[in-house]
Amino acid sequence: MSGAVARLRFNRHGVWAIYKFEMARALRTLVQSLVTPVITTTLYFVVFGAAIGSRMSAVHGINYGAFIVPGLIMLALFTESMSNASFGIFFPKFVGTIYELLSAPISSAEIVLAYVGAAASKSICLGLVILATASLFVPIRILHPVWMIAFLLVTAVTFSLFGFILGLWAKGWEQLQFIPMLVITPLTFLGGAFYSIGMLPPAWRTFSLFNPIVYLISGFRWCFYGVADVNVTVSFGMTVGFLVLCLVVISWIFKTGYRLKN
Repeated sequence: MSGAVARLRFNRHGVWAIYKFEMARALRTLVQSLVTPVITTTLYFVVFGAAIGSRMSAVHGINYGAFIVPGLIMLALFTESMSNASFGIFFPKFVGTIYELLSAPISSAEIVLAYVGAAASKSICLGLVILATASLFVPIRILHPVWMIAFLLVTAVTFSLFGFILGLWAKGWEQLQFIPMLVITPLTFLGGAFYSIGMLPPAWRTFSLFNPIVYLISGFRWCFYGVADVNVTVSFGMTVGFLVLCLVVISWIFKTGYRLKN
């Protein structure tokens, strides 16, 4: 009975130790973790907001520079969430310390909570910094702040979970970068980050609806300006559905030991 009670206890010390270690790693690489994405976002504003935006009329009655802000935040959120979570769990696999982690008195759920929580925390902080940076260039209004925070949290956690899966799945550094570079990034650029899919021809507009990134960016943009390419409830539902799918996959990985114990 006492053993069962012990297993039910939440190992907050173990979770906090992993969380602090991951957050400390981000502070040691502050230029890569924070400064570089901010500079990249600034360049996006210079190229798209100033150069192209000055030649483009408003989109849905919104200044083009302000219109692309939610897409830029989502682009950074996707990239950093996956990168932080995948590297965080892949590196222990790479150096062999994953076995010490698996044999420690900490459950798989607590391991996921620590790594994903740290990755999501870093990406959310980055998203807020980019939002503050964007406000220096264009006037931004947030019509639905509660929904905005909800989208930010759920998206960061979801893609951190997805990155965690990538880190467990990857056998080498090449595989670790394969899906983010060749799948997620192109889908993000084709997901309405810099345009409204309503501007596309009907055939391409229909094709875009098969891109899951469209729903995330559209829902997040609705939080700012009240305009969306697809229904906001559908957007949020798609995000939550992807989160649940990631949880199921991670549960299966820890249950079977896939890419963990062999």
